[in-house]
Amino acid sequence: METIDAILTRRSIRKYLSDPVNRDVIENVLKAGMNAPSAGDEQPWHFVIIDQHDLLEKISEVHPYAKMLKGTPAAVLVCGDQRTKFKDFWIQDCSAASENMLLAAHDLGLGAVWIGVYPAEKMVQEIRGLLNIPVHVTPFSIIAMGYPAEEKSGRMRYDTSRIHSNSW
Repeated sequence: METIDAILTRRSIRKYLSDPVNRDVIENVLKAGMNAPSAGDEQPWHFVIIDQHDLLEKISEVHPYAKMLKGTPAAVLVCGDQRTKFKDFWIQDCSAASENMLLAAHDLGLGAVWIGVYPAEKMVQEIRGLLNIPVHVTPFSIIAMGYPAEEKSGRMRYDTSRIHSNSW
């Protein structure tokens, strides 16, 4: 898949087949995440692979927008380490990693959706507790993934009214 095609056709997929996602496929998605740019090349991210159904279900119970995890064969929790020199930029860094992972999943034939965790402190604490995340690491997003059980076509969102040249 060409990069621009992946960007223009990727959609959030929330329904998945029950087929498991091979660990090698997940690792390829993680490689894409770890190749995202980061401030000072500090790479503040950590990733937790979640493929145990009981954990996915528990997360879906504490996160009001993560109900799709009940039917998800796998997910990856993206976390940001607060012990970096450029610690004020971990949000941008983890965002870039999350987007890379969504595009890689799409390219590999998976459906995926970004589920925000941070800055909702209650969800951060609940997920930190469920997965034993250390206090210096902040749960940022969950990328749910699986083989899609729904089909969505790409949609053009290009809007010239949002483009400004040289000033507002």
